[in-house]
Amino acid sequence: MLDLRSSERCCGELARRNAKNFYWGFISLPHEQRTAIYALYDFARQVDDDVDEHVGTDLRARLEASRLRIHRCMRGEYSDPVTQVLSRAIARYGIPELELQELIDGVETDLNRSRYATWPDLRAYCRLVASVVGRMCVRIFGFSEAVALDFAEDLGVALQLTNILRDVREDALRGRIYLPQDELARFGIAESDLLEGRRGPAWPQLVRFQADRAARLYASGLRLLEYIPRRSAVCVKTMAGIYARILAKIEADPWLPLSTRASLNHMEKLHVVVESWLQAG
Repeated sequence: MLDLRSSERCCGELARRNAKNFYWGFISLPHEQRTAIYALYDFARQVDDDVDEHVGTDLRARLEASRLRIHRCMRGEYSDPVTQVLSRAIARYGIPELELQELIDGVETDLNRSRYATWPDLRAYCRLVASVVGRMCVRIFGFSEAVALDFAEDLGVALQLTNILRDVREDALRGRIYLPQDELARFGIAESDLLEGRRGPAWPQLVRFQADRAARLYASGLRLLEYIPRRSAVCVKTMAGIYARILAKIEADPWLPLSTRASLNHMEKLHVVVESWLQAG
């Protein structure tokens, strides 16, 4: 038997260690919601790490094991601290098995696909790896109207697109190029430019094009705030605020992603937290 309080502390520690940006939003939530979000994040991180950190092993078998963990969670069964807390969250907040399985579908996509022809193709991927997590978070937050789930989808895509811009060279070195192939071609950018960090004249234009798309998605996604409780709104504003500032850094220096990963320091993140609480009223 696992001790629930110990499992909750374990989930919190895993989230604190791994969720370098999201954790600053998580801490605004009440205890029950916070521990549920920790477990959801930790599970998603474990599934993602299975693909990224176990190259050469039977990755599909590992993902099938994750699918089995979810199936058992739906029956209130667990074998580790993360699934113990997650199984309680599933029962308490009505998290559908389909959304958890879609998360694994998204991670599994990285085993089969390393290029995306068009924006609709990429958006479908972003929905699986990010938007379904947003929907599950909104179920934990509580919401007044179902449209909140749709806005969560847009916000998830905005966050993932910011990630894609931030990590563009790192991903390319891993053999993955997420930016749509037709848009790279439109701006005259070759894959070798990303691999070598080459500063072609059209790169800032592509960055601005993607940043404008992300900004529209943030604007739509943040309408979610109208339909969730105040402390949950602070959580969302903090997470979105941190990523929006990362995006702003990339806009200010479009060459940054070709050389290093854009990030905020602790004081910058703390400023976003304080601003989010003040704006919440």
